[in-house]
Amino acid sequence: MGRILVDGVPYHIDNHPSYIGRPIGTSDWLRIDQKRIDEFGRATNDMNRIHVDPEFAKKHSPFGGIVAHGFLTLALLTHLSQTAEMMPDGVDYGINLGFERIRFLAPVAVDHSIRLKATLLACEVRGPGRWTFKSRCNVEVKETGKVALSAVWNVLFINTAKSGMAALDMEAAAEKA
Repeated sequence: MGRILVDGVPYHIDNHPSYIGRPIGTSDWLRIDQKRIDEFGRATNDMNRIHVDPEFAKKHSPFGGIVAHGFLTLALLTHLSQTAEMMPDGVDYGINLGFERIRFLAPVAVDHSIRLKATLLACEVRGPGRWTFKSRCNVEVKETGKVALSAVWNVLFINTAKSGMAALDMEAAAEKA
C-alpha cells in the first residue's frame, strides 16, 4: 500500500517512538476462495464440513454457508503483513515471537476479501540492532465491514550490521527476546 509517514517522520526503526499508538500499515485486500480454504483444510487435516462442503454448510452452518477456517485467517497474517509493509526501514528481517489475545470475532465467508490494519502498541530496544514490536493486528472483511480477527503480534526485528549477528544466530536472538 506504500510507506507511511506520521507528522512527516519516515517509518524507520530509528523513529519508532513516533509510531507508538499509530497505524503502521494496511494491507492489500486478499480474496479467500474455496480453493484456498480446501488446500488449508487438507494441509491441516481440518476438513470440517462447514469449510469444505457447500451443501452441508448451507443447511447446517450457523453462518449460512462456507466460511474460512479461523486459523487460515491467522496464518495469512504473514502475507498480509508483507503487503502492509509492517517491517520498518532500517531492519533486515523479523522473527515471529508469537501472539497475545487472539480473537476470532466474525466469520470470513467464501469469496469474501480480507485485509490487515496494524497499529504499533509498543517497541522495546533489546540490544544493539534488536527491537521487539508489539502490534495490534485487525483483519477486516470487505463485504461486511466487520473485524474477523484481532490479535497482538510480537515480532523481534533485527538489523544485522548493528547487532553484529549472522543469520545463524536467529534462534539465539529469539530466545533472548
